[in-house]
Amino acid sequence: MTTTSRLALALLGSVALIGIAAPAFAQSGEVNIYSYREQSLLQPLLDKFSEETGIKANVLYAGDGLLERVAAEGELSPADVVLTVDIGNLVGAEEQGLTQPITTPVLEERVPEAFRDDDDNWTALSLRARVFYVSKDRVDATALTYEDITGPEWKGRLCTRPGDHAYNIGLIAQRIAEHGLDETRTWLTAVRDNLAYAPTGGDREGVKNILAGTCDLSITNTYYMGAMLNNEAEPEQKDWAASARIIYPDADGEGTQVNVAGGFIARYAPNAENANALIAFLLSDEAQQIYADTNYEFPVVPSVQPAELTLSWGTLKAVDTPLVEVAAHRAEAAALVDELKFNEGAQN
Repeated sequence: MTTTSRLALALLGSVALIGIAAPAFAQSGEVNIYSYREQSLLQPLLDKFSEETGIKANVLYAGDGLLERVAAEGELSPADVVLTVDIGNLVGAEEQGLTQPITTPVLEERVPEAFRDDDDNWTALSLRARVFYVSKDRVDATALTYEDITGPEWKGRLCTRPGDHAYNIGLIAQRIAEHGLDETRTWLTAVRDNLAYAPTGGDREGVKNILAGTCDLSITNTYYMGAMLNNEAEPEQKDWAASARIIYPDADGEGTQVNVAGGFIARYAPNAENANALIAFLLSDEAQQIYADTNYEFPVVPSVQPAELTLSWGTLKAVDTPLVEVAAHRAEAAALVDELKFNEGAQN
């Protein structure tokens, strides 16, 4: 049975590839990808990769469960590269023994140390910043820090998605890494008590509520602005986005918190050489520009510019806390959200 056939079985829902008695075989002209990233973003990249290298890209898309699938498949897995979002997934994959070192020299040449594993077991491929969307009509400030939003002037004016979502866990974990648990507890308590309502919904809902007047500042990822402004299927989202402007927190200080979309090469990748070629391509100027222009994310390669629309929101100064340090505090961040009953909203 070929690797392509094994991937087809996976697409049909076989979790453990039951009944296959031998490891997946390498296919010299193929690479097998398990992806959390949406097809609309990834396909242009893979089309370019195949065009330039002659390597066929087979993809399994899923919203969740891919790490569990790779673990269950073990040595029989056809997966060569896994593309995912959030530092927790990348570090978790390494901790579960699902990775192998990326060997392409492009990695260390192009990716800053803060955004890749010390032993090259994973790398960021793009960055997403956790920023403030503020009402154009009701907020005069042009610069804010994460600390500023704890002040009494913001009472009943903040909104965000649930605190235990990966986006907010990443922000809280980064603050623990930089400021310690006790100081972060004080900060998160004040943020909670300035919320306009109990955290709910997704990042876009906060911006919708800015237009509605329910809140004045939403903690939201940058790329949603581009997605909403260009949403032809739901044009009402253009109005949401038009009601707000972006402020990069701590732009003049330690920098704005960022999370990542990234990838790793699977431990039992049958096409490891092709997998390294794919990672190298995804870090090329061409691919980094596609990430920037298609999804309004920030290139992880410093020499590549964000999309023009993204640049219109301001300049990102990313906090330089190594992602491995941030990931080490994710469990504490989640425990803090529970301890403070953050998802219940303001307590006074």
